[in-house]
Amino acid sequence: MKKIRILTFMTVVLFAATFNACNTEKKVQAIDPTDMDLSVSPADDFDNYANGGWKVKHPLPADKSRFGSFDLLRDEAEKQLQTLFDKVTSEEHEQGSNGQKIADLYKIGMDTVAIEQQGIGPLQPYLNEIASCETSADVQQLITKLHYAGTGTLFSFFGSADKHNSDWVIAQLYQGGLGLSDKDYYLNEDESSVEIREEYISHVAKMFELIGESEAVASENAQKVMDLETRLAKASLSRLERRDPHRTYNKMNLHSLVELSPDYDWIRFFNTMGFPNQEEINVGMPDFFKEISAMMIDVPVDDWKAYLSWGAINAASPYLTAAIVDQDFNFYGKVMKGQEENRDRWKRVQGTTSNALSEAIGQLYVAEYFPPEAKERMLNLVENLRVALGMRIDQLEWMSEETKIKAHEKLATINVKIGYPDKWKDYTDLEIKKDSYFANVMRSRAFGAAYDRSQINKPVDKAEWYMPPQMVNAYYSPLMNEIAFPAAILQPPFFYLDADDAVNYGAIGVVIGHEISHGFDDQGRKYDKDGNLNDWWTEEDGKRFDERTKVLTDQFDEFVVLDSVHADGKLTLGENIADLGGLNISLTAFRNGSDQTELIDGFTPEQRFFLSYAHLWASNTRDKEILRLTKEDVHSLGRLRVLGPLKNMPEFYEAFDVNEGDSMYLAQDKRAVIW
Repeated sequence: MKKIRILTFMTVVLFAATFNACNTEKKVQAIDPTDMDLSVSPADDFDNYANGGWKVKHPLPADKSRFGSFDLLRDEAEKQLQTLFDKVTSEEHEQGSNGQKIADLYKIGMDTVAIEQQGIGPLQPYLNEIASCETSADVQQLITKLHYAGTGTLFSFFGSADKHNSDWVIAQLYQGGLGLSDKDYYLNEDESSVEIREEYISHVAKMFELIGESEAVASENAQKVMDLETRLAKASLSRLERRDPHRTYNKMNLHSLVELSPDYDWIRFFNTMGFPNQEEINVGMPDFFKEISAMMIDVPVDDWKAYLSWGAINAASPYLTAAIVDQDFNFYGKVMKGQEENRDRWKRVQGTTSNALSEAIGQLYVAEYFPPEAKERMLNLVENLRVALGMRIDQLEWMSEETKIKAHEKLATINVKIGYPDKWKDYTDLEIKKDSYFANVMRSRAFGAAYDRSQINKPVDKAEWYMPPQMVNAYYSPLMNEIAFPAAILQPPFFYLDADDAVNYGAIGVVIGHEISHGFDDQGRKYDKDGNLNDWWTEEDGKRFDERTKVLTDQFDEFVVLDSVHADGKLTLGENIADLGGLNISLTAFRNGSDQTELIDGFTPEQRFFLSYAHLWASNTRDKEILRLTKEDVHSLGRLRVLGPLKNMPEFYEAFDVNEGDSMYLAQDKRAVIW
């Protein structure tokens, strides 16, 4: 079970200098007309108008279930890392150095001859220990041991800030234990869910056969796993329910946890973790932990052994023999996502190494690929966006002055992290040996778990990053009230050092505005300027906000993603608010700081702004991945991230002459006006 860390994601100064110092300079041409399909009317389908050519030029690779601008940049970052890995693995390193750990972990992961020779040998001690369980107490003791080793199963245990005291890290318990990625796969009766359940049972059985079980035993074990996981799924909160931060905040002490879940040995668990008599535990899903307690009585030990064995196999499968890796990909890649081929081995091993030593590799990445001027320009742009949102808050007709004051306070205190941490993580205690790929992965998990435990019952480390510099992504953390932009995203098509302002504001400017807007979306707005779960809105303002966001929910519910399947406007509401907010904020900032009027390749500045935005979400996606993402992802599909927000923007209508009767047109009283 992967560790879960819940991000649960000033007086206004005079406007700072524009993003580029001189608008008359020769700029990089970032709008490529060959990425467009000019046969399509922008007023009817802006996604295909802006991205139709790109989609033709970038057909889905066999190893991808989705391929878009984000994925293209991730591929480029992956190639940059490959260059670094080639250098590190060709050099000699002192034992115990970061270089030695990176090189040895990567090399042993690429040594397929040794991996085939070892077979399931590296996994066998874990399977033997599971097989030795005879009682429920044995099962619980083993689950506790696995959590301590960083391979927790059944539920998740981790440290994270207290939602009502965001400066302090407390212990957290969260639901988990499912081999499928959403509870609905176990419970829904639609054709796709039924098919996935059948394929999953077949997959689990095949994996048991690959570790040496007979066909009959493997089939029996697979059904036991499905039955047990289905029971866990019924006790789990849905993704939509988990979006309510109040619902997942249930703080109690160890004594209260024992009363809630009496038949699981929580005393032993917390003693083993190093927190006897723990006073502060947030139990995210109390009903789930009640059910775990009941299952310790109801479920036979042999069923638990099948479940734990499957968990061990599943966690180890990417790091064992080719047959096991292929079967793992056959289900999680082909069945779930529609991928045709697995990613190249060097990419997978490089990713594993980057996860294990994320900031050690990030340090190398920043030194090689992140120019100092990029950070300076990003900080400048962030402040421009901050000013723009402040202006928009002042102009809101639906918000009271009382709430506006507090909104300004929160906006002013948003912390900004650009590029990389000021303090790098210390990997001294992580040992990488030349024994086996899987053993090194297990040691890296144990290292991560130990680090996580070391933060509990201590002040929050405000300098810590939750993404490494080499990751193409960005985040807002409501508990920290901060936005962060790792170095790898600060490259085209998101960030250009030498493009014109319209392009940069339409791309990275909107990304910045998107992350800032998360502080004021349907979840983020519930946290105050200090990151505490605290309702700082007047009751009437809260109602007006909910009315306006429902408009956006209803709009996205109407989108058909495939056949008769519709988008989920409630699940994606926070991201849709942030997309619309990001566009409005960045366009305001662009207009504040730029007097551009000239055409470039026939496009006005506003047209280039919207084209640059749309290009962020250019993508091709397989049908299976469309269905999976619609069920699981809080982000709308890329195409909808173009069409949905723009339909609400009068500035877009003006830029591309959108009129009543056009597909991109929404009547004014149907548009969402939020931030």
